[in-house]
Amino acid sequence: MKKIINEPMDFVDEMLEGLLLAHGGQLKAAESDPRAIIRADAPVSGKVAILTGGGSGHLPVFLGYVGEGLADGCSVGNVFSSPSAETMYEATLATHGGAGCLYLYGHYSGDTMNFDMAAEMAAMDDIRVETVLVSDDVASAPPDQWQRRRGVGGLFFVYKIAGAAAAEGMDLDNVARVARAASQSVRSMGVALSPCTVPAAGVPTFTIGDAEMEIGMGIHGEAGVHRGPLETADSIATRLVDAVVNDLPFERGDRVAVLVNGLGATPPEELYILYRRVRHLLDEAGLVTYRSYVGEYATSLEMAGASVSLLRLDDELTRLLDAPARSPFFQQS
Repeated sequence: MKKIINEPMDFVDEMLEGLLLAHGGQLKAAESDPRAIIRADAPVSGKVAILTGGGSGHLPVFLGYVGEGLADGCSVGNVFSSPSAETMYEATLATHGGAGCLYLYGHYSGDTMNFDMAAEMAAMDDIRVETVLVSDDVASAPPDQWQRRRGVGGLFFVYKIAGAAAAEGMDLDNVARVARAASQSVRSMGVALSPCTVPAAGVPTFTIGDAEMEIGMGIHGEAGVHRGPLETADSIATRLVDAVVNDLPFERGDRVAVLVNGLGATPPEELYILYRRVRHLLDEAGLVTYRSYVGEYATSLEMAGASVSLLRLDDELTRLLDAPARSPFFQQS
């Protein structure tokens, strides 16, 4: 293991200090909790506040989507560990602008338990909270149990949609409505080529042969649905696209947004090779690619691999996807 770190136990706090020093014009820590990172202009009066959170190690998820037209705040946990209920509560207090809050995050049991507790704490302060869970990972549960699925790269699309809705002045019920519509319309599948190492642990999160790959592995190293010899980019793309297209299912003529996401150690060149075949397959399936995103949008430290996410668009979701947004990790004008 080689990492550019100091003491492993200081990893998250030193990362946050560096991030705020670099991007102090856009982000700040809540006065009451340095692990509650919020927009520099928070709270925004009269706007629904969007709160997210999760374990560190996945930048830009979750912290990287705090910004204009995106989330208002994020509670930050240790690497691959849920933040506390208290941190989410403090992020809520620091961002609430009087119009209620939407808790928007990936479906993981620790996050759900702690964030439900934070919502109960907020309710005692007469702050209304609605919750939307993102469950886009098709490998983690069958279609008839999609609500049990993990949230992975498709989180990006739901942040973008919900953030745009809040920025244009929708009330809490409608921000939650469009967030749920986006969550129910996005599907993802990934492939892992190598493990990552949590700094405090000092050992890889899983083992995989030099000539192997695993389809459907989770971003914390959760078991996938197929392990076998490493295949070509075209073959991997076919596996991933078939899984997501057949799951919703998507149909000919559907307008979609496409995300080819790197997991942390895969070069951009390889992502574009993957996107090339993904796009050909979508064209052959009769899907209309409206917007494409290629790069690192949800990572797992230095894990090598990639994921493909598809969002089926209607007119409202298209308008919200097109809206401007700005954070230190994502910009769209």
